[in-house]
Amino acid sequence: MDEIRIYGFDGAGGARRLGAAPSARFPGASGPGFVWVHVDGASAAGRDWLAAAGLDPLEIEALLAEETRPRCTLHGDIALMNLRGVNLDPGAEPEDMISLRLFISAHMVISVQMRTLQAVVDLMTALDRGQGPGTPGDLIARLALRLADRAEPVVMTLNERADRLEDAMEEAGQGDGATRAELADIRRIAIVLRRYLFPQRDALSTLEIEDLDWLTQRDRSRLREATERVTRLAEELDAIRDRAQVVHDQILDMRAEAMNRQMLVLSVVAAVFLPMGLVTGLLGINVGGIPGAAWPGAFWAVCALLLAIGAGQLWLFRRMGLLGR
Repeated sequence: MDEIRIYGFDGAGGARRLGAAPSARFPGASGPGFVWVHVDGASAAGRDWLAAAGLDPLEIEALLAEETRPRCTLHGDIALMNLRGVNLDPGAEPEDMISLRLFISAHMVISVQMRTLQAVVDLMTALDRGQGPGTPGDLIARLALRLADRAEPVVMTLNERADRLEDAMEEAGQGDGATRAELADIRRIAIVLRRYLFPQRDALSTLEIEDLDWLTQRDRSRLREATERVTRLAEELDAIRDRAQVVHDQILDMRAEAMNRQMLVLSVVAAVFLPMGLVTGLLGINVGGIPGAAWPGAFWAVCALLLAIGAGQLWLFRRMGLLGR
């Protein structure tokens, strides 16, 4: 993508590519038209244009900040916004969300990104076909909807992974190592995406309700629609996170139940052999008077006694419900 890309809008849905960017304070737009300047903030040319565009130092700082979270603040009749979109670059993690910084006024929108955002590419493709917004507010709403469109498949994929995880957990019993690793990855992605989508919802809602003359009622309706889309995605992430927590709890319960069964077996075995050990210990003491010491069949009699004791204990444990019926 170009380091600086400029579009002019006539206010009636027409869009055309411009060759040079006007000043941010004096865009030269007449009537309802406005200009959108998209800047690569990681390039020297993009930073030079921002420095020469007549922006306030506070606005430049907001557009070039290293770390950003979704928000919307007013600076006079200017709105400064930060939005986030999923990273769909090859080999990238979707939850490594890319920031889009926005300067919005009545006749100019400036957007700055440090990395390529596919939602912006989608919108520019539509603009190259002549399909443009009528107002700056409409442009922001379209950007927000494109960001939601690109995030939706990622959330759906998480949902499908959660479904497969639940099925695998049921088949694997207490969950194998791969299942637990998959569960941890789903929870991590859902938490990171949710961390940005809820503030993004608040930022769009803030812009919608602000008293700005250049926001039309139609703009506010489109922004409300974008807010609802982002809210739905955020709530879906909440549901995915809760489902993952339920699966995690089920795995812990199954493991605890299996351990309890194993401990029960060990306890029963110990209880069975405890009286046998007592009998053999008494008969094995090296003192006089041991019963059957002079009788050749005493050993087999003691073995029969031990077997009878063990059988009696097993019957008693079964009656008490400690063993399966």
